[in-house]
Amino acid sequence: MADRIKVLLTEEEVDKRICEIADEVNKDYGMKPLHLICILKGGVFFTCELAKHLKMPVTMDFMAVSSYGAGTVSSGVVRIIKDLDEPIDGKDVLIVEDIIDTGRTLAYLIEVLKGRHPKSIHLCTLLNKPERRVKKQVHVDYTCFEIPDQFVVGFGLDYDQKYRNLPYIGVVEV
Repeated sequence: MADRIKVLLTEEEVDKRICEIADEVNKDYGMKPLHLICILKGGVFFTCELAKHLKMPVTMDFMAVSSYGAGTVSSGVVRIIKDLDEPIDGKDVLIVEDIIDTGRTLAYLIEVLKGRHPKSIHLCTLLNKPERRVKKQVHVDYTCFEIPDQFVVGFGLDYDQKYRNLPYIGVVEV
């Protein structure tokens, strides 16, 4: 049986908000070089769209970090599946994530990355679920959308590896 998906945020809403967030990042960083760390797999769509609108020199690297299995609920155990290819020592770093809910993954990741001595670390997310936050110390610098506690797919977010390619954000109706 196919899953039913209800549109939460249209493609146009997502595109418009990404441009607005890029403008904020451009204003904050000016022409200082910025190193984007894309959190795979979900963050790749957002990172690429965001990067297109950034005006400063941008470099990019990728990490795969997981606290989910095949289900819809975080296991609470964070694992680095793919680490960075390049050092971040002395760089202004912007972590780009698809969604932040409990904050466990990002709290762990930020501590790991701080140990690698970047000049600065900031956090940018497409979607934020603050009501689910367990790790209150996770500060999100740039948020496209705050959403309610629903399981969402599209624009890189998946349900059991499906629906990442949807150009909008939808809610899986079970």
